[in-house]
Amino acid sequence: MNRPNILFIMSDQHRADCTSIEGRHPVLTPNMDSIAAAGARFTKAYTTCPSCIASRRSLLSGQFPPTHGMVGYRDGVEWDAPPTLPGVLSEEGYQTGIVGRDMHQHPIRKRYGYQEMVINDRISEQCYDKWLVRNANVPNADWFGGGVMHNDWTAKPWHLEESLHFSNWVTDQALDYLKRRDPSCPFFLTVSYIAPHPPLQPPACYFERYLRTGVLPPDIGDWATPPEGSMRWGNISSKNVKLEDEVLLSARAGYYGLINHVDDQIRRLINPVNGIDSMTGGNTIVVYTSDHGEMLGDHYRWRKIAPYEGSARIPLFLRAPQRFGIKPETVSNEAVCLEDIMPTLLDLAGAAIPDTVEGRSLVPLMRGETPEWRNHLHIEHAPDHQSLTNGKEKFIWLVKDGTEQYFDLDSDPTELKNLIDDPGHQDRIAEWRNRLIEELHDRPEGFVEEGKLVPGRPYAATLPHAGKV
Repeated sequence: MNRPNILFIMSDQHRADCTSIEGRHPVLTPNMDSIAAAGARFTKAYTTCPSCIASRRSLLSGQFPPTHGMVGYRDGVEWDAPPTLPGVLSEEGYQTGIVGRDMHQHPIRKRYGYQEMVINDRISEQCYDKWLVRNANVPNADWFGGGVMHNDWTAKPWHLEESLHFSNWVTDQALDYLKRRDPSCPFFLTVSYIAPHPPLQPPACYFERYLRTGVLPPDIGDWATPPEGSMRWGNISSKNVKLEDEVLLSARAGYYGLINHVDDQIRRLINPVNGIDSMTGGNTIVVYTSDHGEMLGDHYRWRKIAPYEGSARIPLFLRAPQRFGIKPETVSNEAVCLEDIMPTLLDLAGAAIPDTVEGRSLVPLMRGETPEWRNHLHIEHAPDHQSLTNGKEKFIWLVKDGTEQYFDLDSDPTELKNLIDDPGHQDRIAEWRNRLIEELHDRPEGFVEEGKLVPGRPYAATLPHAGKV
């Protein structure tokens, strides 16, 4: 059996519309686009819990947040994981590894199925932090040495040589892994970038490109409320912001620049001269995705967690060797999610999909078949919201006060108009509300009583079975 290698490229906090193939934001991503053009692109791919830990649990296990127990952001919880994607592939004879950003599980060195991890654990001598100190040879040889931080909207050029940037280091580690891998078996390699997650510090040429060429203004819905207080931008790392003028230009230029930089690093992995196809005789599946998006100032919001498209919708591109029957430039508009990646890759690898997996293989969609697909995806994040979408409509329920929102994504893809009180949509809204009630009726928080949604319930980031602290 000629099993395919799998090169799984993952970024952190990359919103779906910040790829040039979508034609909206003026960001250059020709290499990401080339993966989609050579295979399949999913225009309605979502994360079902828009922050790092929960979304990566879903990716690793193929399970939805209520099943694996992490429904918000809480660090330091050790997970007794079911069969994972790298774990199953290891059992199938694959050499499995991850380089770069870890999968944000606890403890950081727990492998969750990976045989080898070259990650920035801040402990091992091979980690990025210690490598940077050894190679930069300057007093501020630190990821945060330039003065911008990991959740800020402040931005400036990377303060060291480009070759010392984390995105370059990740690619270096990936290329090293591919050179020293065991050629007698297939590999599954996760190449995990931190960018475009802040700190917003791309190398200078990328930052200056978008300062020069300009950025798209934020989308502000008629329902959105700017932050209160004397600082019109809010706290530097606040989730509620009103970015304007130079602040907006710098933040978005930094974000675009990080994406563009990652895209150029991907070229080192997939270029036609000495990239992955040359290394493996064309026998490699290549995937690009991200764990969640970034609000980027839309609707006066920054960072992730929110149910809106900037935070919850992600890029998902996959190309495979010709024998798998995926035609170039295949586009699917079905609602898919991170949970679908594990069964998809196991399907392509010819491996059995564990019964614990709740996602679905995307292979039929990529082959142009029309299977009956899911009616909706459930998206949530404690302590804020419970939401449903099918990629065409979205219903949002804010847990604290019971506020509801309804968006027609077909006619309003940037969620500018909340139709919750529109007389012409009440039947659809009632149907979506009933769907959410059905999703939540057994939840331990008590979101549903006597067939109705109940606001104000305590809503913690972990369910009782999430793991041990």
